[in-house]
Amino acid sequence: MKSAFIFLVLGITAQAAEPVTFLRDVAPILNKVGCTSGPCHGAAKGKNGFKLSLRGYDPEFDYQALLYDLSGRRFNRSDPARSLMLAKPTQQVAHGGGLRIEPGSKYYQTIFNWIAQGVPYGDPAKDKIASIAMEPATIEMDKPGTETQIKVVAHYLDGAVRDVTKEAVIASNIPDTADVNTDAVVKGIRTGEATMLVRYEGKFGTVPVTVLNPKPGFAWKPLPQNNYIDQLIDAKLKRLKIQPSPAIDDAGFLRRVSEDLTGQLPTPAEAKAFLADPTPSKLKRAKMIDALLARKSYVDHFALKWGDLLQNNRKFLGDKAAWEFREWIRDSVATNKHYDRFVREMLESRGSTNDNPAANYFRVTRDPKPTMEKTTQLFLGVRMVCTQCHDHPFERWTQNQYYEMTSFFSGVGLRPGFESGEEILFDKRDDFDVRHPKDDRVMKPKFLVAATTASIAPVALPDGSDRRKAFADWITSKENPFFAKSMANRMWSYFMGKGIIDPVDDIRASNPPSNEALLDALTKDFKDHDYDLKSLIRNIVNSRAYQAEITANEWNETDAINFSHQTPRRLNAEQLMDALTQATGVRPDFPEAPAESTAEAYVDPHVGRDGFLDLFGRPARDSACECERKTDLALPQALNLVNGKTISDAIADPTGRIAKASIAGVSDRTLLEELYLSTLSRQPTAVELDKGMTYLRGGDSRATRAQDLLWALVNSKAFLYNR
Repeated sequence: MKSAFIFLVLGITAQAAEPVTFLRDVAPILNKVGCTSGPCHGAAKGKNGFKLSLRGYDPEFDYQALLYDLSGRRFNRSDPARSLMLAKPTQQVAHGGGLRIEPGSKYYQTIFNWIAQGVPYGDPAKDKIASIAMEPATIEMDKPGTETQIKVVAHYLDGAVRDVTKEAVIASNIPDTADVNTDAVVKGIRTGEATMLVRYEGKFGTVPVTVLNPKPGFAWKPLPQNNYIDQLIDAKLKRLKIQPSPAIDDAGFLRRVSEDLTGQLPTPAEAKAFLADPTPSKLKRAKMIDALLARKSYVDHFALKWGDLLQNNRKFLGDKAAWEFREWIRDSVATNKHYDRFVREMLESRGSTNDNPAANYFRVTRDPKPTMEKTTQLFLGVRMVCTQCHDHPFERWTQNQYYEMTSFFSGVGLRPGFESGEEILFDKRDDFDVRHPKDDRVMKPKFLVAATTASIAPVALPDGSDRRKAFADWITSKENPFFAKSMANRMWSYFMGKGIIDPVDDIRASNPPSNEALLDALTKDFKDHDYDLKSLIRNIVNSRAYQAEITANEWNETDAINFSHQTPRRLNAEQLMDALTQATGVRPDFPEAPAESTAEAYVDPHVGRDGFLDLFGRPARDSACECERKTDLALPQALNLVNGKTISDAIADPTGRIAKASIAGVSDRTLLEELYLSTLSRQPTAVELDKGMTYLRGGDSRATRAQDLLWALVNSKAFLYNR
């Protein structure tokens, strides 16, 4: 009687209803109300014995589960209102997920009609989504507090169009700048830019939102533009009413660029010479950049970065191979081996890892699945790991593509060589098929994106093809939409503190660039110069944007993504140890490393293990993610700086800088200048000089007081951060 009463009260007449299908009508409801979410039935093991695909990525699986699980007891075709499919989410029957659908609502009626019509699945050739469109396509608000309604329209394969705003999932990538409510109304919160990320039935879209600065009195003040980078950044800042900060002074520039290009502080003599050079700043800065790019320390610095990303580690490779791989990386950096060739040599490597160290690339991950995941994340900026189990929840990549891409590496074999620690990389002749976990079908190698010109191989490879060569051709092609872009973005992050797309290894439609025109220009520049990394670096560090002050003004003080001023970046672990070496004049003693070696030149994380370097964030090289290196400054690091043995012993060392200065009998002024130049790469100001000399003459041992001053300098933010 209860179900009949509901039927009559609601006035539902299935016979007169429009045709309803699972694909077009019901699946979007299940996704919207959360049935397919991770905390509910979309969990890896389902919920309360019932499992659906995560966020409905596999509608056919969900349809089969609903129809046939529990022997089809979720439906009552003769009395639809008594179906568990309706009774549970309306809480007419106890439901652990709570109330999900209101009785009598539009969603209730749709599901009721679907059951009454015989639960049709629908025709994939007609009922699937072709695309979605948002109205408006972009939003510009003249001040915070402004609201704008978004409309989401679905276009189906049969040509039908439907307003799906209520069923679409919309979220902001920066809610502090602009947020969206459940009714798809966007509200500006503060000046800046955000992007509304729109998802509906496996299709994704974005709506850029700009909230302009409402503060009166803004007048754009042009600053020098050193190259196209400044032009593109300024164009956006001017539109946003954000005034960029001017360039830093020569002393600040020298310290910043030396750390960023070589990982080392300029020596006191080098700093004095640069500051005394009367050549116009722009010219002498460009000259210094070229000089730094030619140094051995530049090679050490970028070999360290590649050693992290390529996981060069004795734990995986053994002693000899780790050294050989490191030397191959160093030689690649030293000769400015172009990036496409660098990547190609690893992906196509074969033979002895002793004779061909690039083959060590495959020894870390070894198996085809982690090799594919590392390769796409590292060289394309695309994270494929979640598609091993299901389609990507925020991008177009599918589970099928995961196994198709894995097939490029399934033929790689490794066997022991003749020498200790040696392995031989070879191509298997048979038994290397990759099979889909759902239906056990063989997955043939296919690229993530189809060819756009003849220079990229076809999407599917003919049988018998050299899979790795084909993959290397595809990934390094100038037509590949990710290869050059991901590296240009990564390189930008090394000098600006964050990527234009951030994180740098998570390029997807739902993580848009903060300045698309700038990233496109950097990518084009990189490709036009045939993947010359030094050329790309030179353009970045010669820009005014890179050379800008960290000090903000009233117009850019809240800007965190548009590169209107520089961001202070804590020196990484190796940089900090080498900076302390210069400041104190005392080099750490590690038996595993040559006495004259800098920390940046250490072969792997086993050197100086479990000490200062690890505390300050040196990565263990267990993954190929930039995120493994930490540069935070929390309580453990602060306590070590204040009371740590590494710093205190180096400052007080009888062979150190202060001891040598005392023995040489240098004047107070000369000693103070040397301390400032060796730590902050500048001369002390008149006030600092006066206070410092007064302190040195305070009555106690001058050496002890000089040690106090040095301790204070190395604990200052100006020393610990690249500013």
